[in-house]
Amino acid sequence: MQDRPSAIELLEALGAFLREEVAPRMDAGLRFKALVGANVTGIVAREIALGGAQDRAQTERLWKLLGRHGAPPAGGDFAALARELSYELSRQICEGDADAGPWRAEVLAHLRETVREKLAVDNPGVLGGR
Repeated sequence: MQDRPSAIELLEALGAFLREEVAPRMDAGLRFKALVGANVTGIVAREIALGGAQDRAQTERLWKLLGRHGAPPAGGDFAALARELSYELSRQICEGDADAGPWRAEVLAHLRETVREKLAVDNPGVLGGR
């Protein structure tokens, strides 16, 4: 464990500096690049804060959705497992398994939640966040 400031706090401070101090003093082209950099720091900070829990939640949803028994392996690489299970879900969707029936509603609910989680990291303003 590191002392304060944390990685998230450092990224937030850098983003604020770029947005509030640097960008306003630059011409349009460089201002745009400074604002992109500020946005990147926010994305990375939110990924650090939210990514692990989101990977685990997505893995658990996919595990259940794909009819796996028990629980996903504890302590595993949830990001990698979520990717693997997402590929399996994609294959089943392409095969038409989610075209109709009750499973379709479950798939759509999972996809909506996954998009909400991704937006919470990439663009929380869309969800009413900062």
